[in-house]
This record gives sequence, structure tokens and C-alpha cells, in this order.
Amino acid sequence: MKRLELQFVDAGGKTVTYTLDNPVDPQDAEQVAAVMDEMIAQDAFASKDGPIVAKKGARIVERTVTDIDIGLE
Repeated sequence: MKRLELQFVDAGGKTVTYTLDNPVDPQDAEQVAAVMDEMIAQDAFASKDGPIVAKKGARIVERTVTDIDIGLE
């Protein structure tokens, strides 16, 4: 499963991460940045330390799980 992690800094200086499952491929860096700017401008989210005030980064995280047959019935 792929996830898009949007990382922000809140008013307290702490990192706040918002995660979106199954992002569209390919990712457009300019569009991601623009959406993050809009989230900040609209004061869309806040953390316990206040509103988000700046972008910190964005990344795609992919997790792969492979079961191992250990002979259980």
C-alpha cells in the first residue's frame, strides 16, 4: 500500500504529518506543494500546539508485506 505523507510545522515548532492512502500516480511535486500551501492558507488543520504554519516536506511511503509459510495448519 502506498501512502502520501504531508509534513508540516505547527505554531509550536513541532512536525505534524497528515497521511493520505493510495495517492494518484505519478505525483506532481508542484501540485502537492500548492495543495499544502492552500491547507496552510485556509487554516484547515491544527495540532495540539496550534495551527500548521509551514511546509516541512512530502513523501510517498510504500509498505510491502510478505507472509512466510511456517507450516501451520
